[in-house]
Amino acid sequence: MLNLEIITPRRLLVNEEVEMVEARGELGEFGILPGHIKFLTTIEIGEIRYTKDGKTRHLFTGGGFGEVVDDKVTFLLDTAEFAEEIDVERAQRTAKWAETTLKEISYDSAEYLMLELALYRAIARISVASKKF
Repeated sequence: MLNLEIITPRRLLVNEEVEMVEARGELGEFGILPGHIKFLTTIEIGEIRYTKDGKTRHLFTGGGFGEVVDDKVTFLLDTAEFAEEIDVERAQRTAKWAETTLKEISYDSAEYLMLELALYRAIARISVASKKF
């Protein structure tokens, strides 16, 4: 088993023994099973999955850092929400607003990158929310 801790500045989301963890780092998707080598990576905007008692839980993350040491997995994340906590209507409104606004501003403006990230986070939230159990 792995000890999984998922921590944001606002709360401790997970602190339990799990069978497997999957996430997306800067080099792509990765999975962690017991006995994994020591590992340090950034965590990208998207989804984190973990399996406990044969059931998979899905979380949205806004990114952060991950570390694996001696069967302990620690994620320090900017934001994170379980699939069932996500306000899908709000995420859909944000995605629509960001898409519309991106069409109206210059690609080289500072605001463009911020809107692009907002759109990406909204799309990731909608995707994760569709995986509630």
